[in-house]
Amino acid sequence: MSTRLGSPPPLSLYVHIPWCRSKCPYCDFNSHPLYGDIPETAYVERLLWDLEQETTDRFPLRPLASVFIGGGTPSLLSGAAIARLLGGVRNLIELSADAEITLEANPGTAAAGRFAAYRQAGVNRLSIGAQSLSARHLERIARRHGPADVRSAVEQARRAGFENLNLDLMYGLPEQSLAQAYRDLEETLALEPEHISYYQLSLEPNTAFHHAPPPLPDEDLIADMQLQGTEVLAAQGLEPYEVSAYASAGHRCRHNLNYWRFGDYLGIGAGAHGKLTFPARQRIERRWKLRDPSAYLDPANRDHLIGGKQILSETDLILEFALNALRLSEGFDAPLFERRTGLPFARIAARIDQARSAGLLVPEQNCRVRPTELGHRFLNDLLQYFTPDQVLRA
Repeated sequence: MSTRLGSPPPLSLYVHIPWCRSKCPYCDFNSHPLYGDIPETAYVERLLWDLEQETTDRFPLRPLASVFIGGGTPSLLSGAAIARLLGGVRNLIELSADAEITLEANPGTAAAGRFAAYRQAGVNRLSIGAQSLSARHLERIARRHGPADVRSAVEQARRAGFENLNLDLMYGLPEQSLAQAYRDLEETLALEPEHISYYQLSLEPNTAFHHAPPPLPDEDLIADMQLQGTEVLAAQGLEPYEVSAYASAGHRCRHNLNYWRFGDYLGIGAGAHGKLTFPARQRIERRWKLRDPSAYLDPANRDHLIGGKQILSETDLILEFALNALRLSEGFDAPLFERRTGLPFARIAARIDQARSAGLLVPEQNCRVRPTELGHRFLNDLLQYFTPDQVLRA
């Protein structure tokens, strides 16, 4: 039995802004401390040139379903720069009439003062990096803002006309108790966001916290925080649809859903990654841009912004699809797997049976693959069943 890639999946655009005022000790993203003014004019023009090169490639262009401006700290850019960026994007590629356009922002007077200009430029979803509503814990993770800045940012976002607002909130912070995590949830919910990203602080390699770990709660307490968070958020009408994403009705992040459903996306900006499906060539390709902002902006590299490419093998496709789709509470079905990978569902049937036997997937007798509560809690263990040699070890 064989399956082939047919119509390409939905297409999104990710735009990376690589600068921050300072590097957070837990951050492993491609972000760089900014000394002086941000070179926004030069960078926006290079982003649009980058997109122009992407859209001349021979893959099926279709309207963008979403745009996500992430970082780094995108709210370092002025409203005029975001307007120039989005205007240039519209000139190069069609946006769906209801395209979701998200911008990440840090709390603080300077960023919040730009919210009205971002809204006027076409941004219709704002994601604010609150992380905590506790002054003590914000200080422990070296954030530059305080709780009052978060509340002010939300107020200014509403005043600017934003009706789709996400707040990032972390748990498992240094010396955080279960009661303190609960208080953070309560105070965040009082701000009435449509979406909350509730995720665990983790010690990623090559971060300051990895080299000098702070005193974190133990694994049992962190598990209690995660369970408490799910119950509290669901009780307030924010349903979990992904391991760390909670949304009110109609406010799931469409951009991230496209990632998790193994859709296509263009990536522009220093270090940005993209994934593209080429049905005519029967292949799926990942590509990434030059990581260093100086190299990305260097005139000598203007025609050489791609830092690398990879054509995904069958084993790559199976693992990468699982890495994304199994984050979703709804999981995935056989037709989605086959459409997005070009592989027959039979290729992963034995792996699914093993994971079901281990209690990590719901024991349904059809082609729906959905993680159990245990599977979501131990997602890395579940993903081991989709690594290349798992069936051989069984």
